[in-house]
This record gives sequence, C-alpha cells and structure tokens, in this order.
Amino acid sequence: MLDMRIQLSGLWVCLFLTYLLGDVMRIFVGDAMPGKIQGMQITQVMALGIAAFMLIPIVMVYLSLRLPLAINRWANIVVAVVFFIFNAIGLPGYPSIFDKFLIVVGLVWNILTVINAWNWV
Repeated sequence: MLDMRIQLSGLWVCLFLTYLLGDVMRIFVGDAMPGKIQGMQITQVMALGIAAFMLIPIVMVYLSLRLPLAINRWANIVVAVVFFIFNAIGLPGYPSIFDKFLIVVGLVWNILTVINAWNWV
C-alpha cells in the first residue's frame, strides 16, 4: 500500500484536475464569459482572491508530502472540509449538468481526503 502522504497528495491532485476539467469544459461549451463570473465583472482583487483560493489544493499536494504527521493529518481534514462546504454551497449555482457532476466528484475527493487523513495512524 502507498504511504498515506502520497495518497493524500494524490487526492489533492485529483481534486485540482477535476476543478480544471470543469473550467475547460465551461470554455468549450460556451458557458464561460471572458472577464465575468455569473454575470459579475471580475476585478483584479477578485481574480487575486480566486487565484489564492485555487492555489490551496496545489499547496496541499506539497504540504501532504512534507508536514509532520499530526499537523499533516489535521491540515488535510480542515482544508478538505472547507473545500467541501464551499463547493456544496456553490453546487446549486452551476447551471450545467456536467458542472454539477464534476462538483459532486470533487466532493467525493474531499470526503476521501477526510476519511484517509482521519484514519491515518
């Protein structure tokens, strides 16, 4: 069995790639409007906030490999729960069925992250 650090790191990669797939799909199907999110103009501050928030799963890939066990375990649990709540709240706002499907897949990645981190001994 793979070391838990690698498993958790892999789950964060899966989550980020699922998010990225959703963004690419929105562009391909024409749901994305350049410079806007849900009809709202994106400001530089908003773009920075979005970039910082979406950087978290990428940072978790690294932190899952480097943090000491106790801190690593709780960091994975807390961050996965935050992303779960964020996406669960946002789920109804996505109009496309593929978006809803990908958000649910992302929620599953979050659940698996919490389960794996919780059971890590």
